[in-house]
Amino acid sequence: MTTATVPAPAPSARSALRRSKRRSTALGLLAWAAGLAFCLPALWMLLTSLHAEPDAATNPPSLFAPLTLDGYRAFFGADTGVTPWPPLLNSLGASVFSTLLTLLLALPAAYALSIRRVRKWTDVMFFFLSTKMLPVVAGLLPVYLFAKNAGMLDNIWLLVLLYTSMNLPIAVWMMQSFLSDIPVSVIEAAQVDGARLPTVLVRVVAPMAAPGIAATALICFIFSWNELLFARVLTGVVAQTAPVFLTGFVTSQGLFLAQLCAASVVVSLPVLAAGYAAQDKLVQGLSLGAVK
Repeated sequence: MTTATVPAPAPSARSALRRSKRRSTALGLLAWAAGLAFCLPALWMLLTSLHAEPDAATNPPSLFAPLTLDGYRAFFGADTGVTPWPPLLNSLGASVFSTLLTLLLALPAAYALSIRRVRKWTDVMFFFLSTKMLPVVAGLLPVYLFAKNAGMLDNIWLLVLLYTSMNLPIAVWMMQSFLSDIPVSVIEAAQVDGARLPTVLVRVVAPMAAPGIAATALICFIFSWNELLFARVLTGVVAQTAPVFLTGFVTSQGLFLAQLCAASVVVSLPVLAAGYAAQDKLVQGLSLGAVK
């Protein structure tokens, strides 16, 4: 019984293989370095939040200072009795309700602009995009006067309406690109079976565009959660949000770095949790249609 011998690769092939491995290793190290540089500010904030105020304020910083939870105790009102839960719940309520309302309005609008296209739909899309080019501060005074005359200052539902109107253009723009990849034949088959527009949107379009809807919802939630300018001007005590609550740690007595970093970590957790929970849908939704 004879055994076949496998010819050894040529020297040129071996050198090309080594170059490919070195290139892959270099790219991997570069990716790790970029990821570490991207996460370094967040890790630094977390480390600073675990230090005492004297150690957090040293220059250069004390990397190996003793760790403590005093910053988190101060954030949750152990010393002052001021609880952060009302601002956190206000931010959560305004972000969730505005995101749901945005999706409810953006889905039929994107359907009309992508599948059942209206006349001059490109002009409509440009109008949606142009509204995001307006500086937010330019609309602050009219919105404040409207809220004052309507008696809606320091009202959480005013923030819901504002966040919905601010996120609606980008939501329609994103979902239009997602819905344009849905085969029209599937929708026509559902209509032949007698499905009306609400049924088509809920049972046909929404499941097929679920990754895009999830990506849009996450981005709208992040934008709403992080909004500061309108919340700072239009709210006081009742409807104060978490970003406004954070500004209270910058006082005339000085900047308390450990407390501020602890507050920033806690306020960032809902967004990080939402992003981690929806990361597969986010990647799938943002890459939808990228490869044909």
